Amino acid sequence: MASPFPERGLTRRRRIWQPFALALMGTALCGCSFDLGSLMPERDKPQEAPKAAMPAESAVSPGNVTEAQAHTAKAQSLAKSGETAAALDEFNRAVGLDPYNAQALYGRALIYQANHQHDFAIADFSAASGLNPQKVEPLLGRATSYLALGKIKEAAADLDEASEADPHNAQVWTTRGQAYERLGDKAKAAASYTRAVSLRPRDDTARSGLARVGG
Repeated sequence: MASPFPERGLTRRRRIWQPFALALMGTALCGCSFDLGSLMPERDKPQEAPKAAMPAESAVSPGNVTEAQAHTAKAQSLAKSGETAAALDEFNRAVGLDPYNAQALYGRALIYQANHQHDFAIADFSAASGLNPQKVEPLLGRATSYLALGKIKEAAADLDEASEADPHNAQVWTTRGQAYERLGDKAKAAASYTRAVSLRPRDDTARSGLARVGG
């Protein structure tokens, strides 16, 4: 299945993103459209914190990379079918083998987000974004978790960056409109909602937002 992250050669030098506060990163699991709400049912059982990233000097063997990719693919399939507990286990195995696996970090972040474990989600979205700075999905995901935590300025900053990276992504503009509406900046909110509606005319969230801010 398609992923928002490019394949990486086994010999490519990998870099690690610094962990976000609290040590705390569609499904890209499914391709181009990033549907944050579609993931899976909530689970009451608390999850482990994301495993700590390996030091930059630590090498990841080609064998570990290959095995991690297999666990990631299995996790993506499980997540798509709604088996989130099993998917999370597979993503944890993948990250344990290769902490530079952006696909696994991003997929695990979506599960944490669906379970309202936003600090953990933010950590994994941050790591995935650091490994693939030009990708919009981790920025949008992190912004959504920031919004859920009431960190509106942080969300707006991520959405500004995401809108520059992919100005044709309607979901980014809709979410940006929501962030600026909550900040009380009606001009930026209206501009964002307007852009979203121009890209996706049937976006009811953007259309209602535009009506609220007087666009």
